[in-house]
Amino acid sequence: MMLSKALARIAPSRTTAMTDRAIELRAAGRDIISLSVGEPDFATPPHVIAAAHAALDAGDTKYTAVPGTAALRAAAALHFKRDLGIDVPPSQVIVSAGGKQAIFHALLATLDPGDEVLIPSPWWVSYPEIVRFAGADVVDLPTTARGGFRITAAQLEAAITPKTRWLLLNSPGNPTGATYPAEELRALGEVLARHPRVLIMSDDIYAPLRYTPGAHATLAVEFPELAERVLTVSGVSKSHAMTGFRIGVAAGPAWLIGAMGRLQSHSSGNAASISQAAAVAAFEGPQDFLKDWCERFRARRDMVVAAINAIPGLSCPVPDGAFYCMVDAAPLMARFGDDEALCLHLLEHGVAVVAASAFGGADGFRISFAADEAKLEEAVRRIAGALT
Repeated sequence: MMLSKALARIAPSRTTAMTDRAIELRAAGRDIISLSVGEPDFATPPHVIAAAHAALDAGDTKYTAVPGTAALRAAAALHFKRDLGIDVPPSQVIVSAGGKQAIFHALLATLDPGDEVLIPSPWWVSYPEIVRFAGADVVDLPTTARGGFRITAAQLEAAITPKTRWLLLNSPGNPTGATYPAEELRALGEVLARHPRVLIMSDDIYAPLRYTPGAHATLAVEFPELAERVLTVSGVSKSHAMTGFRIGVAAGPAWLIGAMGRLQSHSSGNAASISQAAAVAAFEGPQDFLKDWCERFRARRDMVVAAINAIPGLSCPVPDGAFYCMVDAAPLMARFGDDEALCLHLLEHGVAVVAASAFGGADGFRISFAADEAKLEEAVRRIAGALT
């Protein structure tokens, strides 16, 4: 085998691996409830499907501009202003094949070997792998449930070195569901203002799925002095149940958006034209369904948290957003050895979850409650049975 050194630096996604294993077991006749993937179980809104059909009927099946159609860049700019409070021209928006691609391109366009990237943990599984693929070094900023799974200004200040190039923030976060309130973002902004070489990525893909009162807070709004260094990532996958459409959007300074577009022109070119037409409808069309979705997710969250906290050896804080619960199973490690073994044990009892160690955590697992109520109730019943 003659693989590149860059590829050797990264591992396959463990969330995807667990989901694939659940699919294999189902195909073999096993009854498996998968709570391992972050994908809403709701149907894509009808007006979005209609827009995709209309684009097909109109023959909109050709190449588009690499950074996206003018219509979608304008619709995304509307989304950033209406939903996140970020006032950005369409020229400073790029459309990618999912938010993951935007993150990949931003980091590859700006990182060199020896650079450092600060990532709060538990983290989304792809963040450290993308950094390592780019040849840079991951600097772990550990968080705890007691601290709300959020880093502090003092922790950030202590971690920054002359090699620091990026800070990656995710709010609401995957896998913890933690959100950063405005005052804490401003405190982080005060630190970052003293370090002009540090870029900031604000991954706000789950912003529409919050369960706390008040508006969503994001760094580009709370500390506008950093605007030339902040890239905000969003999309339609989670908020509009459009994971298969593969559309992400990012807003940031012109120099960075231009660099990302240059790289995208040689990697994938434009995102799928039909998906872009559907995303225009998602951003510009009715948004009222989101309130109902959030209430259903909130009810699921409350049910799962209560059920998990009733199982001896498990505990789970209440997440503020997204559709994940990070479960602490430290008291069970003497029995299982590590959280990977625990998750394999649960899989044998018919429930697929992902070990906390896949996210830079330890001694626990992540549950996605983006599944219907009956499946969630049965899954937590199986978890309880597997651990008694």
